Amino acid sequence: MHTAIVSTKGWIVIPKELRDKLGLRKGARVQIVEYGRVLALVPLPDDPVQAMHGMLAAGPSLTEDLMAERAQERDREEGCGA
Repeated sequence: MHTAIVSTKGWIVIPKELRDKLGLRKGARVQIVEYGRVLALVPLPDDPVQAMHGMLAAGPSLTEDLMAERAQERDREEGCGA
């Protein structure tokens, strides 16, 4: 577990081991998230769009789901008119 001391200006130093592990360099941005009485520092990517690229690639194909649903609707519509 790591600890830090808050300076008179409200600054803290993130221990080097954690900065290296998370790839935090000079100028890196972090988001501060409050969970009740807990503060979390969340590293922000340099390029958020690039960081999200491929994020949904492993998930289900919404296009395939929509095409299957449309085919079912078409079959139902054709069955009602006959």
